Amino acid sequence: MMIDVNGAPREIDAATLDIALEQLGWGGARVATALNGRFIPASARPDTPVAEGDRLEVLAAMQGG
Repeated sequence: MMIDVNGAPREIDAATLDIALEQLGWGGARVATALNGRFIPASARPDTPVAEGDRLEVLAAMQGG
């Protein structure tokens, strides 16, 4: 299915957010996620379904200054 990831279309075949992150290369990363504008905590990702056309934002903390 096609979803929008950080403003770019991406093809995935995941049913849940945790699997989608794995497929997109953020599997073990400490990131913040928002699905369709709603913050999703890491603990809720395995129970959060992903559907065609969803908008996913993935943010990683940056170090330095």
